[in-house]
Amino acid sequence: MARTAAQNKRIRDAKRELILTTALNQFSLKGYYSTRIQDIAEAADISQGLMYYYYRSKEAIYVDLVDDSLERINETARYVREMTRPFGEKIMYALRILFKTIETSYRFRQTCRMIAQAAYQADISDEAKVQLDKKRDISYRIMAEIFRKGQVEGSVVDGDPMELSILFWTSVNGLAIYYATRDIATTLPDYRLVAPMFLKNYIEIADDDKDPQLGG
Repeated sequence: MARTAAQNKRIRDAKRELILTTALNQFSLKGYYSTRIQDIAEAADISQGLMYYYYRSKEAIYVDLVDDSLERINETARYVREMTRPFGEKIMYALRILFKTIETSYRFRQTCRMIAQAAYQADISDEAKVQLDKKRDISYRIMAEIFRKGQVEGSVVDGDPMELSILFWTSVNGLAIYYATRDIATTLPDYRLVAPMFLKNYIEIADDDKDPQLGG
């Protein structure tokens, strides 16, 4: 019996995910320049011809990986912005979700590591760089907006909202990279230790089993 269109799509999506996951491991461990299309194909146990069916180049795989990661982060930032909570609680919630993701998502940690290694080295087109830079800025602008409104609310410390946003995201990325480069299991610091950099007073929030996840 011939496969349905839905079955064919599931097969294509699974193959694409295999390529992306394998490429992420190769990029994060070897570096962008030292990784070849052949390396990714061999590690994924697929032919180079099939690789080129899905991705025309190593650059295309890299751009897709970064784009997907940034979109997940942006979706979480938008989710936090739209929450019906005081802004101080939104910031605590965002910290908890991001720290939880660092702790539980290998893909998120390795993507942060890959981006840090290749941000100024990956030989990608100017068009792709512009595309990724625009998407990267979204989460920074959203958090700056939350910090600005939190200052009006009285819960957020004084300071330029964009500078606070930069501090927020670089703290998250730095932790992700730190744990991505450790070969042994280590305990992630409590997210509440970071909160005083942004909030005037400690804010307690309830656990929520429906927290969004940024990676697999």
